[in-house]
Amino acid sequence: MLLAGEGDLKVVGHADNGRQAVELAMELRPDVVVMDVAMPLLNGLEATRQINRAVPSAKVLVLSAHAENAYVELAAAHGAAGYVLKQDSSDALLKAIHAVHAGGPFFAPSGMGAGRGSVADGARKAPELTGRETEVVQLVAEGMGNKGIAVELGISVKTVEKHRQSLMQKLDIHDTAGLTRYAISAGIIQAGSPEI
Repeated sequence: MLLAGEGDLKVVGHADNGRQAVELAMELRPDVVVMDVAMPLLNGLEATRQINRAVPSAKVLVLSAHAENAYVELAAAHGAAGYVLKQDSSDALLKAIHAVHAGGPFFAPSGMGAGRGSVADGARKAPELTGRETEVVQLVAEGMGNKGIAVELGISVKTVEKHRQSLMQKLDIHDTAGLTRYAISAGIIQAGSPEI
């Protein structure tokens, strides 16, 4: 509602999950994408990475409740052009949109540097996952079974099983609870309800 009321901005789409955000970005080719970190089906960081690859002209601005440096670093590593806190003023969001649209970075100072959390620690200790492995671990952590993951990703159940096996081998984790703990510590999902 805030953005729709701005005369020099036009809201062209709204996504309820990360996968839909990527699809809409590819279809609509927006100048700026405002992305939440915690998105169902595909987290905002992985969605940011995929949007940067598929629509390099789109600038992704992460809007998050997390002030920890770990989240800011992860967002930047995934290609975010900016990072703004939800608790910042609406003016900060508007400034950030204009700044990233103009080609510059915008990382709001308010609250940044509040300390490193387990997100960075968990992400640094783990081996690099592919985009597909990140999607699979998120869906596993969200409680989806192999058949549901296969349908969601448009792949076979056998391929899902191979991805799970690869994840467990790479991460040296041997059960679903362990994969869920990893997904939380790496910032792929959040404990509790997702922010939408």
